Amino acid sequence: MTRRPAATPRARSAAVSVLVALVALVPALSGCTSTTEPPVGTTPSSGLPAATAAPDSALAPYYTQKLDWKKCGNLECADLRVPLDHAAPDPAKDLTIKVARVKARDQSKRLGSLLVNPGGPGASGVDYVRNGAETIGGPEVRRYYDLVGFDPRGVGGSDPIDCLSDKALDGFLGADPTPDNRAEEQALLVQAKAMAAGCQADNPDLVKHLSTADAARDMDILRAAVGDPQLNYLGKSYGTFLGSTYAGLFPKRVGRMVLDGVVPPDLTSAELNEGQARGFQIATQAYVEDCVKQGNCPLGNTPEAALKGLDDFFTQVDRQPLPSGDSSAPLLTEGWARLGVAVALYDQGAWSILTDALREAKAGNGQSLMQLADAYAERRPGGGYTGNLMESINAVNCLDRPDSPDLSAYEKHAKDFSAEAPTWGANLAWGALPCGVWPVKATNPPHRISAPGSNPIVVVGTTRDPATIYEWSKRLRDELDNAVLLSFDGDGHTAYGRSNTCVDSAIDAYYVQGRVPKDGLRC
Repeated sequence: MTRRPAATPRARSAAVSVLVALVALVPALSGCTSTTEPPVGTTPSSGLPAATAAPDSALAPYYTQKLDWKKCGNLECADLRVPLDHAAPDPAKDLTIKVARVKARDQSKRLGSLLVNPGGPGASGVDYVRNGAETIGGPEVRRYYDLVGFDPRGVGGSDPIDCLSDKALDGFLGADPTPDNRAEEQALLVQAKAMAAGCQADNPDLVKHLSTADAARDMDILRAAVGDPQLNYLGKSYGTFLGSTYAGLFPKRVGRMVLDGVVPPDLTSAELNEGQARGFQIATQAYVEDCVKQGNCPLGNTPEAALKGLDDFFTQVDRQPLPSGDSSAPLLTEGWARLGVAVALYDQGAWSILTDALREAKAGNGQSLMQLADAYAERRPGGGYTGNLMESINAVNCLDRPDSPDLSAYEKHAKDFSAEAPTWGANLAWGALPCGVWPVKATNPPHRISAPGSNPIVVVGTTRDPATIYEWSKRLRDELDNAVLLSFDGDGHTAYGRSNTCVDSAIDAYYVQGRVPKDGLRC
C-alpha cells in the first residue's frame, strides 16, 4: 500500500533511534516460555516424508534443488531458483529468491525451519532475520528452529522491481495525498500513472507475476528446499495475507502457522482502505489522549483540541510546506508529513518522538518529521532509498486488489471514509489510485480462503492496531476451517514479540510444544 500507512517502520537517525526498523522488528519482550524439551528427533509434522512432492511434474526441478548455504555476516545465505510463471516454467526466465537463515541453537533437537515474513508487501525478510534474529520468537523458538527469511520476488535482493528514479519517487511520496480540487486530483493522477508505467517499463514480464499467489508458490518451493514436510511460518501484517494465501493453495502442507496483524485475502481495495482509515483514526485518538496526558502537548490541551490541532496542522502544511532540512527534498509537504505521523503510530514507544517532532514542526522546523517520513519510506536522509518497498508495494497490491480508473470513485470514498475517520479517510481513499491505472490485469483478486484440511492456524489481533484493524483478525479466524483467535488488548501494530508476555508465552508454546492456544484467549 503505497501512500497508505501499511508498511512497517524503519529506524532513522540517532535522534529517533528508538523507532525500530520494521514493525515486526520491534524488540521482543519475550514472555515466559515453557522449558519442556521436545523429544529428540520429533518434528511438527512427524510421520510425513522428508519433503512433499511438486504440485506439477514440470516444477520438480525446482522442488528438488539443494540450497548452497554460505556465510554472509551474522547469517547464512543462499539463492533459491523459482519459475517466473509457475503455470509455464521456463528456465531461461527463472527468478532468484534471496534467502537467509540463523540455525537453531540446538541442532540435535531441531524442529525444522520457521519461515518468517515481516510485511509490506515489500519488506525484506532477509533484513528481518539479519536485524532481528535475537528477538524473533522466544529463546525456546530460537533454540529449536532455524529462522529463515527471504525477499519475495520483486523485493529487496530478489529481482527487485525498480519503477521510478529516486528523485521521481521523492515526488510521488511528497505529492498531495488529499486533493481538494480537480487540478490537484489530476496532479495525483499523473503521479499514479508514472508509478504504473515505470513498473511496467522496468520489467514487463515480471510485473505480470508479482501477486501474492506467486510469492506463496515460491514459498512452497522454499519449504521443500529447506527439507520441511510442512511449512512452519510466522507472518506479520501483509505476511498474514501471504500465509493465508499459502494455506489456501497448500492446506495440507501447513505446519505451525501464526498470522499476526491480519489482512484477510477477501478484502476489496475499498474495504482495505476504509478499514485502515478507521484503524489509524483509532490509533490517532489513542495518541492524542496520551499526548495531552503527558502534558505540554503541542496540538492542544484536550484530546478533542489535539485531534483538531493535528488536522489543522496537515491543512497548514498543505498550504505552506515547511523546510525539511534535506537538500534533495527541501520541503516537508503534506504527503511527507502524513508519512512521518503514520510511522510513529505503529508503535506506542514512538509517540514521544512524534510529539517532539510535531512541536518542532509547529515552530516552523520540519526536519524531525521528515526524518520520520524517511523511516517509513526506507529513505536515506539526503536522498536515495535502501530498498524498493515503496515501489514493490504497488506492484504486488495492484495484482491482488484492482481499483477503479474513475476519479469520482475516489472522491466518493474520500467523503465516505472521512465520515468515520476524518483525519485519515481521504488520505487512504486516494492512496489506491495507482491500482486504478495499473497496466496489468489483477491475477489474484480478493477471494475467501478456508484452507480445509490444514493444521490449526493461530490468528493474532491487536484491539487498537492502526494498520490491520482487530475485526480483520476475527474475520479471518471465522473464514478459516481450522483456526483459533488470540487477542491482545493494546496499541501498536502486531503483538507477538513486541508487547505482551501472555501473547509471547502462548505462541512460543504453540511453536515448540504444538500446544494450540485456546480459541478466544485474551491478553
